[in-house]
Amino acid sequence: MRLSRAVLTAAVVSLTAVGLPASAAAATATPERSVTDVVPAPVSAKADPRGDFKLTPFTVISADRGAGQVADYLRGLLRPATGYPLPVVPHAHVLPAISLKLGHDPRLGTEGYELKVARDGVTLRANTADGLFEGVQSLRQLLPSAIEAKRVQHRTWTVAGGTILDYPRFAERGAMLDVARHFFRPDQVKLYIDQIAQYKVNTLHLHLADDQGWRIEIKSWPKLATVGGKTAVDGDPGGYYTQKQYKDIVAYAASRHITVIPEIDMPGHTNAAQSTYAELNCDGKAVPVRTDTEVGYSSLCISSPITYKFVEDVVRELAAITPGPYLHIGGDEAHSTPPADYLTFERKVQPIVAEYGKKVTGWHEIAKSNPPVSAVPQYWDFGGAAPDVAAAAARGNKILMSPANYAYLDMKYNESTPLGQDWAALVEVRDAYDWDPATLVEGVGENQVAGVEAPLWTETIRTSDDIEYMAFPRLLGIAEIGWSPRASHNWDAYRARLAKQAPRWTAQDIDFYRSPQVDWK
Repeated sequence: MRLSRAVLTAAVVSLTAVGLPASAAAATATPERSVTDVVPAPVSAKADPRGDFKLTPFTVISADRGAGQVADYLRGLLRPATGYPLPVVPHAHVLPAISLKLGHDPRLGTEGYELKVARDGVTLRANTADGLFEGVQSLRQLLPSAIEAKRVQHRTWTVAGGTILDYPRFAERGAMLDVARHFFRPDQVKLYIDQIAQYKVNTLHLHLADDQGWRIEIKSWPKLATVGGKTAVDGDPGGYYTQKQYKDIVAYAASRHITVIPEIDMPGHTNAAQSTYAELNCDGKAVPVRTDTEVGYSSLCISSPITYKFVEDVVRELAAITPGPYLHIGGDEAHSTPPADYLTFERKVQPIVAEYGKKVTGWHEIAKSNPPVSAVPQYWDFGGAAPDVAAAAARGNKILMSPANYAYLDMKYNESTPLGQDWAALVEVRDAYDWDPATLVEGVGENQVAGVEAPLWTETIRTSDDIEYMAFPRLLGIAEIGWSPRASHNWDAYRARLAKQAPRWTAQDIDFYRSPQVDWK
């Protein structure tokens, strides 16, 4: 609804009576960072020190039709620390405003934006709500770090002046959270969603089933969750999501403009299911529960019709509660499945996914099955020659890049890191940043890359603090590789920008790793 100046003035008078001291309100402040400090690096950014904008109790958020959800999100970001009313209004002419505008700029595509900060207001333009949302993530970085505080901070709120024009290099910039090895509650998943959204990550891949635990309710096979979900690595407590809880996580992610991609790994990594339902084994006998971290020993019974009834039931129920276009069918490390059986399985299962209206994604081993060109193999190896992946790319498949020696967030930073593994590499902050998806795999170039994803496997990860420590700061390097222009890739420039993120993380209570490679602020 339209708010009158009288209403706004009354709100300001009321707030001033209990709020800012006159000295604080009158103070000037130099911005903590410039438009050139944004992470991921924008396509172009030009600072204007004379264009700094002061957020005040009079500021409103003006939103075009279709921009209301992003405007409400922005208001929710800014109100706790400022204490300002910041009403969302359909139009603002005289009042100082942050304006969210939708248009048709061919430069911006579906996720790009243009942000202009001037003394008399802030204007954010995009073609879609997704673009506005990504622009808001840059805007929040132009405010003092204290904007992330949950309580009112009495200070001047200066937005760094200048102009940003920005759009992504790749369409998919993802993070994966393994909830199978250790279970994470819905509130913990939502916290991670909020954290990754800040850096223009737009997909969350949830690894929902593995040898050590099954984490999603399947009503036609109820014991998968109630029995198969009881376990976790090292015998730790398990857990699972009801379908209602899963739908709530998916909806929350959508409110942060993130698409959830659920994974049920198969035909290997299936011990939790096979120990719960005996009929999934060729001999009809349930296998023992496993809570160790070995891989490659489990396999569904490829010749059994029951296997495909099981797969269809799982796919049908999961597809019904997943609005995104993809279902991830795993396919990695199926060492106990003979190669011919593996191909038989893939060629039966992939059409089932299509039957329920979804596209296939899976680990890069699925490339050997000649999947439909709509399928996205996810490359997790170390780079170099990968003939099956290159052949899939030549046929028209886009490849998602998640090299274990660069992008796996569960790898230790160094030998003394208290968490994580080291089978792929020790991955310091620079290692996670210094690679190029377009040159990683022979025969897979820029136009054949779907994007990047940073997986976080949780064999050693038990808490949200653990997640944060392993993801921050390396996640930002992967996000920048996926978003920023290839020509802007420069370690020295990046580490300087990265250092300025530390006060924001401190304000957000993010438990990050203070790499000695970065001169933290």
